[in-house]
This record gives sequence, C-alpha cells and structure tokens, in this order.
Amino acid sequence: MTFTCKAVLFDLDGVLVDSTPAVARVWGAWAIKHGLAPEVAIAHAHGRRSIETIRALAPHMDAETENVNVERMEIEEREGVVALPGAAQLLRSLPRERFAVVTSATRKLALARLQYAGLPAPANLVSADDVVNGKPSPEPFLQGAALLHQAASDCLVLEDAPTGIVAARAAGMRVLALKTTYPPDRLTGADAVLASLADVKAGWNDEQVSLSVNI
Repeated sequence: MTFTCKAVLFDLDGVLVDSTPAVARVWGAWAIKHGLAPEVAIAHAHGRRSIETIRALAPHMDAETENVNVERMEIEEREGVVALPGAAQLLRSLPRERFAVVTSATRKLALARLQYAGLPAPANLVSADDVVNGKPSPEPFLQGAALLHQAASDCLVLEDAPTGIVAARAAGMRVLALKTTYPPDRLTGADAVLASLADVKAGWNDEQVSLSVNI
C-alpha cells in the first residue's frame, strides 16, 4: 500500500524510540512510592503527558511539582532506550521540513531519548511543553501541521497508542499504527497497522511525500 501526503508527523515513544522498559521502571517506582498500583500507572502513562497521568491518578498532589520530579526520573532512566527498527533510515530519507515529531514527552525528555537512541534532533518538534491539552486532544497534531505550514488533511501520522490514534483522527488526519506497544485489536482506528518502521519506505518530490508500506 502507498500513502501520499505533504508532511509526516511521528510520535516518539513506541514509534521512533523504544522506551517501554524505561517508562515501566519509572512509573512503577513512582506508583509504589505513592501507594498506587504500578500496573495502572504504567498503562495510563503510555501516550499521555506525564502531568495528565499525575492529575488523573493522584489528584491530591501538586501536579506541577510532581511532574518536574517525574521528568527528572525519566531523563535519568536511559537503560534500554534505543531506536526502533527502521526509524533512523526513514528519518534520513525525508526532508527535514517535511516531518515533525509530536510527542507527549517534555522537550527535555524527548531530546534526551533521541540522543540516547542515536537519532538526530528534529528540526520540528511539538512536545508536552508546547500544548495546553495533550493527546487524545487533537491539539498536538494540529500544532505539528501548523509548524510545517500544512493543512491537517495533508498530514499523515505514525502512532503506536490508542490515545494518539484518537488525537490524529480528531485532527482530521490519516494515521498508520505500529503494533510496538499495543496489540492490533487496540489500534482499530488506524488506516493500517504495521509491525515496525522497517516496513515503510519513503519517497518525495516538491509536491508530496509517499510512504510505501508492507502490511
């Protein structure tokens, strides 16, 4: 299958970078420290801004202060943070002005994880710091489209989380899902479900980007 668009919006964790073990360690430790169920915290953290997870699971806490602590823990947790298959090759094959990374991580955390994984910092990045409402709100992806000076309908999203798929759909964008974090039955809102970015080959010209996908 081939998908054409004018710009590509990549989620970070679970799409470009494998941070799942690091996320589990940090949120598991945080939950235990605060008397919460680790499995609930870990599941809720995937695909969402950390401050929204804190507000949802611990509304009695000072979320702003606690979010700083969680960000520090996540930046320090670098073991096992690696590039996912195909990520480096796909990023290298696209012009820098034709893609953005749209992540629920803070800017400092996103740049740290990209560095740990050996991936270049993108020219265009929308982070948790740049939005009022994180995924599943469409706001992050709409900001990504605006950053690239493209209409939302001309953007194609690559996501791994149900919250991200909902956000992309709400923004009026097509979305390809990777089954790196969730099973395919949780990714039913996507236009196609892929094993990894190694299954994607990109081409481009002055008018559009094309992504050829093996499913």
